[in-house]
Amino acid sequence: MVIAVAILFGMQAEPAVAARRSAPVPWAYLFGSAPPRQRGTAHRTAVPLPKSRPAEAPAPEGLEAAKKPAPAETAKPGEQAAPEPQLSACRQALTEEVAIAPSIPDIHGPGGCGGEDLVRLEAIVLPDKRQVSVKPAAILRCRMASAIADWIRTDIVPLAQKLGSTISDLDNFDSFECRGRNRVAGALLSEHGRANALDVRAFRLANGRSISLTDRTVLRELRENVLHSACTRFATVLGPGSDSYHEDHIHLDLMERRNNYRICQWDVYDALPQVAPLLPAERPEQAPPRVVAAKSDGAKSDADKSGTSKSDAGRHGDSKSNADEPEAAPKPRVAKPEPTKKRRQNRRS
Repeated sequence: MVIAVAILFGMQAEPAVAARRSAPVPWAYLFGSAPPRQRGTAHRTAVPLPKSRPAEAPAPEGLEAAKKPAPAETAKPGEQAAPEPQLSACRQALTEEVAIAPSIPDIHGPGGCGGEDLVRLEAIVLPDKRQVSVKPAAILRCRMASAIADWIRTDIVPLAQKLGSTISDLDNFDSFECRGRNRVAGALLSEHGRANALDVRAFRLANGRSISLTDRTVLRELRENVLHSACTRFATVLGPGSDSYHEDHIHLDLMERRNNYRICQWDVYDALPQVAPLLPAERPEQAPPRVVAAKSDGAKSDADKSGTSKSDAGRHGDSKSNADEPEAAPKPRVAKPEPTKKRRQNRRS
């Protein structure tokens, strides 16, 4: 009881003591009519600035990274920024000194069509800085475009120089196309659908001459040299003689097969004669004599019955004997019908 009474008296005594210690509030402050209180003036003090960094001092770590502009697309919270795509070894080697082949975005089409590391091959740059235009521009994988450029620069240019000119254009018959083999419905995906093939139809020289690789009038030796160079560099070479789909162009690709298996099917045909022979060739002297069939006995008896001979035919001015001519067959005799009684009466009258 004593402790409870002491606590009660102590709680009531603290507010009373606080009220006696606080100063009385003037009556004017309660209604807002008191004059404003004057504040003391603030005194400004000069803050010393740090000395400027000397020019010879090395740049602190992270300063160069801070100067780089931030990317347009920032990563969302909790996600890491996507790393910048790195160029492949083929893309780094296929420079403007080798070919005009700008990179294009990857293609991911239906059925596995498309590919990555694609370029648009527009021209091939020769060692003397001349360009061989690819008409139209071919969409290929970088590795296939590099193989085409090396083939033209190393093998085809010397062949054109033997003809007294230089190569200027490459006739592109077909490059990337999302389709099956030979455009057959339901067939396996063609290497054209993977941007890994090129169909070449002809080369054009600087003097205006066009060299078709399937033309029989083109020098056979030249076509054979192109065949050997193509089969050395590419995994698949298809031309005339392979099938009916490749009679007017040459198919080239870099298809990967087991054990590095290659296909080279291109028949270099001989030139056709310019003028077809109209008459048969003369009979050689060493040929055996022709066998003439002897006349039968029946034919001889018919000649005797005709009563004519070669001398008689000569007298009448006929160059051929009647015996040599076929005898006309006798006409059959037709029995006349007997006249009726009425006809007999008319005749009598």
